Amino acid sequence: MKGVMFDFSGTLLRIESVAHWLDAALAETGIRLAGEEFARAVERLAFHGAMPGGSHPQRLPGRLKELWADRDLDAERHRTVYTALMREAGVTDPALSTALYERHMTPEAWHPYPDAVRTLGELSRGGVVVAVVSNVGWDLRPVFRAHGLDEWVDVYALSCELGVQKPDPDIFRFACEGLGLDPTETLMVGDDRRADGGAQALGARVHFVDPLPVDRRPNGLLPVFGLLGDGLLGDGRPRNGLPEDGLLGDA
Repeated sequence: MKGVMFDFSGTLLRIESVAHWLDAALAETGIRLAGEEFARAVERLAFHGAMPGGSHPQRLPGRLKELWADRDLDAERHRTVYTALMREAGVTDPALSTALYERHMTPEAWHPYPDAVRTLGELSRGGVVVAVVSNVGWDLRPVFRAHGLDEWVDVYALSCELGVQKPDPDIFRFACEGLGLDPTETLMVGDDRRADGGAQALGARVHFVDPLPVDRRPNGLLPVFGLLGDGLLGDGRPRNGLPEDGLLGDA
């Protein structure tokens, strides 16, 4: 294999907690919520899936189902559906809903997994080209730049720019063409079996990771090196079998 495609959220980086997200937006707007009121707001926002990049809604209103399904096809739909979910959660202040939405697109809201920089860097140094393939409603490049990941990414295939989202094979085809590779020469790494599994339709190999909190998945990306055939080990040395240093603990 000559290239690796990575999902974004839950694979290379993970969004902050709902509590941190809300707290940052409250500080931005000067709105105060204390004690039980804050805790209830966090619970409602989580239940309604109002934080982009977070968990899905536990109960989705019928009027939002179509918009939700296509939310990552363009920026307007993305903002509209998440603003509506915030209203469902009880956020009625336009300033707060704007601050909440804007917050999730900032580098501060995202935390790279501990092995993300190492994995991307060593793949690139080993001659393996890298793409990020994401269902996303906004330009995530500034987040990658801020966290030192952008220099290792050769191609971004973003649904909001292409008008097509995973698992549609076309988004993976775009990434492979940008890398100059046949899909059979690539590996797709993601956390969503349906969405990221769409790469298999083109003949790409697929590997899934668990979207755990960053402090609970220190080495979840390192098994990628064991899937590249006679490629590279995680430390850049020629690979002759799997590493023996225990670094592949979290598959």
